[in-house]
Amino acid sequence: MKKNSLRLLALVSMFALLVLAACGNDKAEGDKDVDGSKDEGKTEQEYKFLSLLTGGTQGTYYPLGGSFAEFISEETGIKTTAEVSQASAANMTALKDGDAQIAFVQTDIAYYASKGEMMFDGEVINEVSAVGSLYPETVQLVTLKKNNITTFEDLKGKSVSVGAPGSGTYANAEQLLEIHGLTMKDIKPQNLDFGESQESLQAGQIDAAFITAGTPTGAVEGLNAVAEVFIVPVEDAKADELIEKYPYYAKEVIPAGTYGSEAETPAVSVGAMLVMQNDISEELGYKITKAIYENASKIQHAKGALIKAESGLDGIGIPIHPGAQKYFDEVN
Repeated sequence: MKKNSLRLLALVSMFALLVLAACGNDKAEGDKDVDGSKDEGKTEQEYKFLSLLTGGTQGTYYPLGGSFAEFISEETGIKTTAEVSQASAANMTALKDGDAQIAFVQTDIAYYASKGEMMFDGEVINEVSAVGSLYPETVQLVTLKKNNITTFEDLKGKSVSVGAPGSGTYANAEQLLEIHGLTMKDIKPQNLDFGESQESLQAGQIDAAFITAGTPTGAVEGLNAVAEVFIVPVEDAKADELIEKYPYYAKEVIPAGTYGSEAETPAVSVGAMLVMQNDISEELGYKITKAIYENASKIQHAKGALIKAESGLDGIGIPIHPGAQKYFDEVN
């Protein structure tokens, strides 16, 4: 009888331990507390530094990123550094993998990542949320006047920089070529970054380059300093056709005087936005968002004037971070 009682007690104890272990595993896997609420995320005290991914040094992300990093450091007390990167697509993957906490990205690329489409085929990225919209990024088809390329159709058979495979610029190039009845097979595509495109155009090694960035873009300004630049226009009907098929594009006008031009140039654009890891707490996310939008007027780059809280939610195609939402709810 005594043996049976001891045996029963041992079985009950073992069952209790198994239940406790299962509960612990459920919380780890579901990332939820007992009451069903999600963990709050990492606070300021849990970060020694923050990494903010930008793009190449000749684009628009990099100079803006330097300013953003200073603002965030001052607001949060966490040392924040702007890092050179391969831009939008690579930035989304880096945040997913935990290699950085904040990044610039094109709105179309963020959308593709959230759906597992295009360059993210089958790989949905849902570990990243929006800080906010920043400014239009113009898709610029850059050439030199001496090259006599005035339309997209003139690209046939020419050597053209289209950005790295899987990059935002590559996707933009592919879609604009498509609307003009061309494919990558109709040109000689070169996978160059903005700085390499500038150097190759200057050296006569390529005939044109797609550059998606806020205007004026450093690489194009550098090129225009030594040669006469021409931006190939996107005709209105073609812009309408592009937007109908890919609604994340918008019509854009490059102002007269940009890169020395005498007239406005019709173009198309996607949006530039800032994103951050979902792991960042609401409180820290709030401070990061506040740092960006309340200091944007101090930015020297021309795009700083376009970064406003009232337009911070425009064109956002992915979920907004709760800290960013809290900030926009307060100011708008």
